[in-house]
Amino acid sequence: MSRTYLSQIDSSIEKVNPGNYQKAVFILHDQLNLDAWPSWIREEKPLLIFIESEEKGNALPYHKKKLIYLLSSMRHFALECADAGFPVHYHSTKGHYNDALQEILSENKDLELTFMTPSEWDSRDRLRKVKESFNVQVEEIPNNFFLADAEEYKEKVADGWVMEYFYREMRRKTGYLMNGDQPVGGEWNYDEENREKLPKNHPIPKIAETEVDEVTQEVIDMVEEWFPDHFGESNNFTYAVTRRQALYRLNEFIDERLDEFGPYEDAMAQGEYDLFHSHLSLYMNNGLILPKEACDKAEEAFDNGKARLNSVEGFIRQIIGWREYVRIYYEGMMPEVREANHFDFTNKLPELYWSGDTKMNCMSECLKPVIKKGYSHHIPRLMVLSNFSNLTETDPRELNRWFHLAYVDAYEWVVLPNVLGMSTFADGGVLASKPYVSSGNYINKMSDYCKHCEYKISKKTGEDACPFNYLYWNFIDKQRETFTENGRANFMVNMFDKRDEEDKKAIWESSEKFMNKLDRD
Repeated sequence: MSRTYLSQIDSSIEKVNPGNYQKAVFILHDQLNLDAWPSWIREEKPLLIFIESEEKGNALPYHKKKLIYLLSSMRHFALECADAGFPVHYHSTKGHYNDALQEILSENKDLELTFMTPSEWDSRDRLRKVKESFNVQVEEIPNNFFLADAEEYKEKVADGWVMEYFYREMRRKTGYLMNGDQPVGGEWNYDEENREKLPKNHPIPKIAETEVDEVTQEVIDMVEEWFPDHFGESNNFTYAVTRRQALYRLNEFIDERLDEFGPYEDAMAQGEYDLFHSHLSLYMNNGLILPKEACDKAEEAFDNGKARLNSVEGFIRQIIGWREYVRIYYEGMMPEVREANHFDFTNKLPELYWSGDTKMNCMSECLKPVIKKGYSHHIPRLMVLSNFSNLTETDPRELNRWFHLAYVDAYEWVVLPNVLGMSTFADGGVLASKPYVSSGNYINKMSDYCKHCEYKISKKTGEDACPFNYLYWNFIDKQRETFTENGRANFMVNMFDKRDEEDKKAIWESSEKFMNKLDRD
């Protein structure tokens, strides 16, 4: 029988009997901040219930570092709550957390339980079934970890309301970077200034690493025993797992990397996987940092002349624009969007997504940080990993599943819109205005990967040509109906059609040969 791995919790939190309390609050692993909960909880200090679920951990072969991060963060938060005077009931179960809650409520008929609406659909469904079983004994309250009310916008977003207009409305509502009703600097969006390639030998500040304490080490040991065959590596775990540590990371980013975040936001570089990105999505997505805190700090840096406008605007846009927008898209499109597959691709995910073993240097470089630490920034995700999946006609639902399990910051509400909506065009154009596919030219423009690759970016077809080159034009040709109907991308079909027949044949043959050799999961 496996160990329970709760010695650090058991030795630090006094055992409590839920039957001794009138009120209890159930806190999920992505709701770890009492400032986002109603004030009565902080004032009355009801019983707080935390439940670890082995069944939940096995729902997918989640990256080991993802499981370590989520479980260690939850344990540390529970310990902090106990130190703050809250009675805490911390429970580990082989089953699912809703079954454990059912048992607690069945044994304590007078206990009144409050839970916050989960951000993810399945968790929401499970907890609402608990509520149905116990009726008035259980209360659901709205999720307060986001800035926008999804109910206000979800129908508009599901109808194709573009992010840019939503973002402008959020700027006006929050007041970030605004002069009255107009944007600071005269422009809403400075994205065109944020597409620079990283200069050679440009200094890049390192992100702080957090030492593994006894609580985290116990979680690492547990993950290795319970989930030995899961994706990724558990060694060299360095993420922040407490609010204090996460706030240190926020301040470090603001002071050392925010100013150059904008210009090099889309850049990629050999052996450099973080550049000027923040990693703060990890901490916002489970509550250690609230989105308003990050935006406030960024705006303060601009006001104090410590960070340029295009960097601060780009960072704030990622949070109040894109992050809020995809969450609303998720609310408006679920659950049907889970099966979105506009191009009807059925191929399995290429095996290299699991191993990183490939001659394509860009793919190898973009997979290394995912395998090692469960993270890469948005351009490798969108313009390399997702792009390759689309060009090789991979089932987008397979890619969505992989992103969900492989990335530490991935939850269904954020990864599904980004994969099925944005990067693979699987929803047919509700979220993205065009399919985000490109040849090797984009990768060469934004990185130095091609200089270190066995394939030649200058060659368009043949054995030693960059696969992205011929796969891109093959995709344009085979998906010409989608591109022709799209006003922004129909010119690509015209460009392909103007090629001579010998060139077209070489594209088709190179693509077919490559895909026939591609190992699938």
